[in-house]
Amino acid sequence: MKRALLPVLAMVAARALAAPVEITVWRHDTGDAEMVASRNMVDRFNRSQDKWKVVVEAIPQGTYTESITAASLVGHLPCVMTIDQPAVPNFAWAGNIRPLDGLLPASVVRPLLPGGRGTYQGRLYSVGQFDVVLAMFARRSKLAAEGVRVATIEHPYSARELYDILRKVKQSGHYRYPIDLNGKAHGEWISYAYSPWLESAGADLIDRTDYLRVDGVLNSDAAVGVARYYARLFKDRLAERNPADEKGFEQGRSLIQYTGSWKARDYSERFGDDLVVMPPPDFGHGPRVGAASWQWAVSSSCPYPAGAAAFLTHVLSASEMAEFSRMTGLVPVTADAAALTKHYRPGGDWRIYFDFAARYALPRPATPAYPAISAAFEKAMADLRAGKDAAEAMDEAVETIEHDIARNDGYGFARPNTAARQ
Repeated sequence: MKRALLPVLAMVAARALAAPVEITVWRHDTGDAEMVASRNMVDRFNRSQDKWKVVVEAIPQGTYTESITAASLVGHLPCVMTIDQPAVPNFAWAGNIRPLDGLLPASVVRPLLPGGRGTYQGRLYSVGQFDVVLAMFARRSKLAAEGVRVATIEHPYSARELYDILRKVKQSGHYRYPIDLNGKAHGEWISYAYSPWLESAGADLIDRTDYLRVDGVLNSDAAVGVARYYARLFKDRLAERNPADEKGFEQGRSLIQYTGSWKARDYSERFGDDLVVMPPPDFGHGPRVGAASWQWAVSSSCPYPAGAAAFLTHVLSASEMAEFSRMTGLVPVTADAAALTKHYRPGGDWRIYFDFAARYALPRPATPAYPAISAAFEKAMADLRAGKDAAEAMDEAVETIEHDIARNDGYGFARPNTAARQ
């Protein structure tokens, strides 16, 4: 009897001593604070249980998207990876990442703000811990000196009011360029910063009901009106076309700066209680800000989806999200996590950024066409700064985007009448 039990006992002992299953994770290499926060988060997960062990490889951010794209082509993706949220639909369309619906508990997903989700065709494909938001920064004392009110969530500036303020300040002679539009930034900044102006006017980059129609949306009367407004800021020399540096606001050369919450810590330390954080302008349908940053996704080839889900459930917990925010200063994307932080809790000195994320945020269009959309919109805005006619610039963007969508057979989207015939 004792001999018969020996193999069973040996099997039990072997299982007890078995090493945890490794979950491979790739992430982009960023600033020191974010990387330390990420390592600590992984260490806490690995110590909290003995079934899974997350092993992280950091890849330089400058080549990260190209690296994971190349890996996807040869079937060498890790189990879990970070993806910049606008790129998520492309990876989903290609079949490289799996839906998270049903894999993650609904109780974990439900509290996420829009900036914490990445979707494609109505399904969830990525989740995030943090976000950033757009804002207009100014100094209370400088606004008062110009007789300008402080815009608030309850009473933001209308687009017309902001323009009139800038004209008045320009005429005072106190500021050569009254508003700093973060003009040194290019690339994705343009779509991130100015497509919310379209949305605030009731327009958009694309029709989100089918993700196929651009004509009549990006070149609608509302969109062309926003384009003319943007161009006029440069034509009237209210904003500088090609600034020499990014220090116009902090050095007092501009009254207002339009940029992101990544400036929160620096400006809070620099200006203290004199700093005011104001909503973006309202073009008629309320202020809007872009949503979503780097997020976590699970590859379709991941052999251990349960382990990936356990890790993502861990990182989306309120305590982990709050700790990540504490170390990085980034905006947490659940109310419970915000409540655990010093800065973003109700009454906290940075709460306004969380409120913007909760009230105004709209993710960029959830379509694999987004890179083409963003590039065409960036070119249109550059043309506007150079003096091109607004309607012509937007028409050209529409033509470029619709050509790309047609060339790629709709990126997985079909018009309703087409779908009905299939």
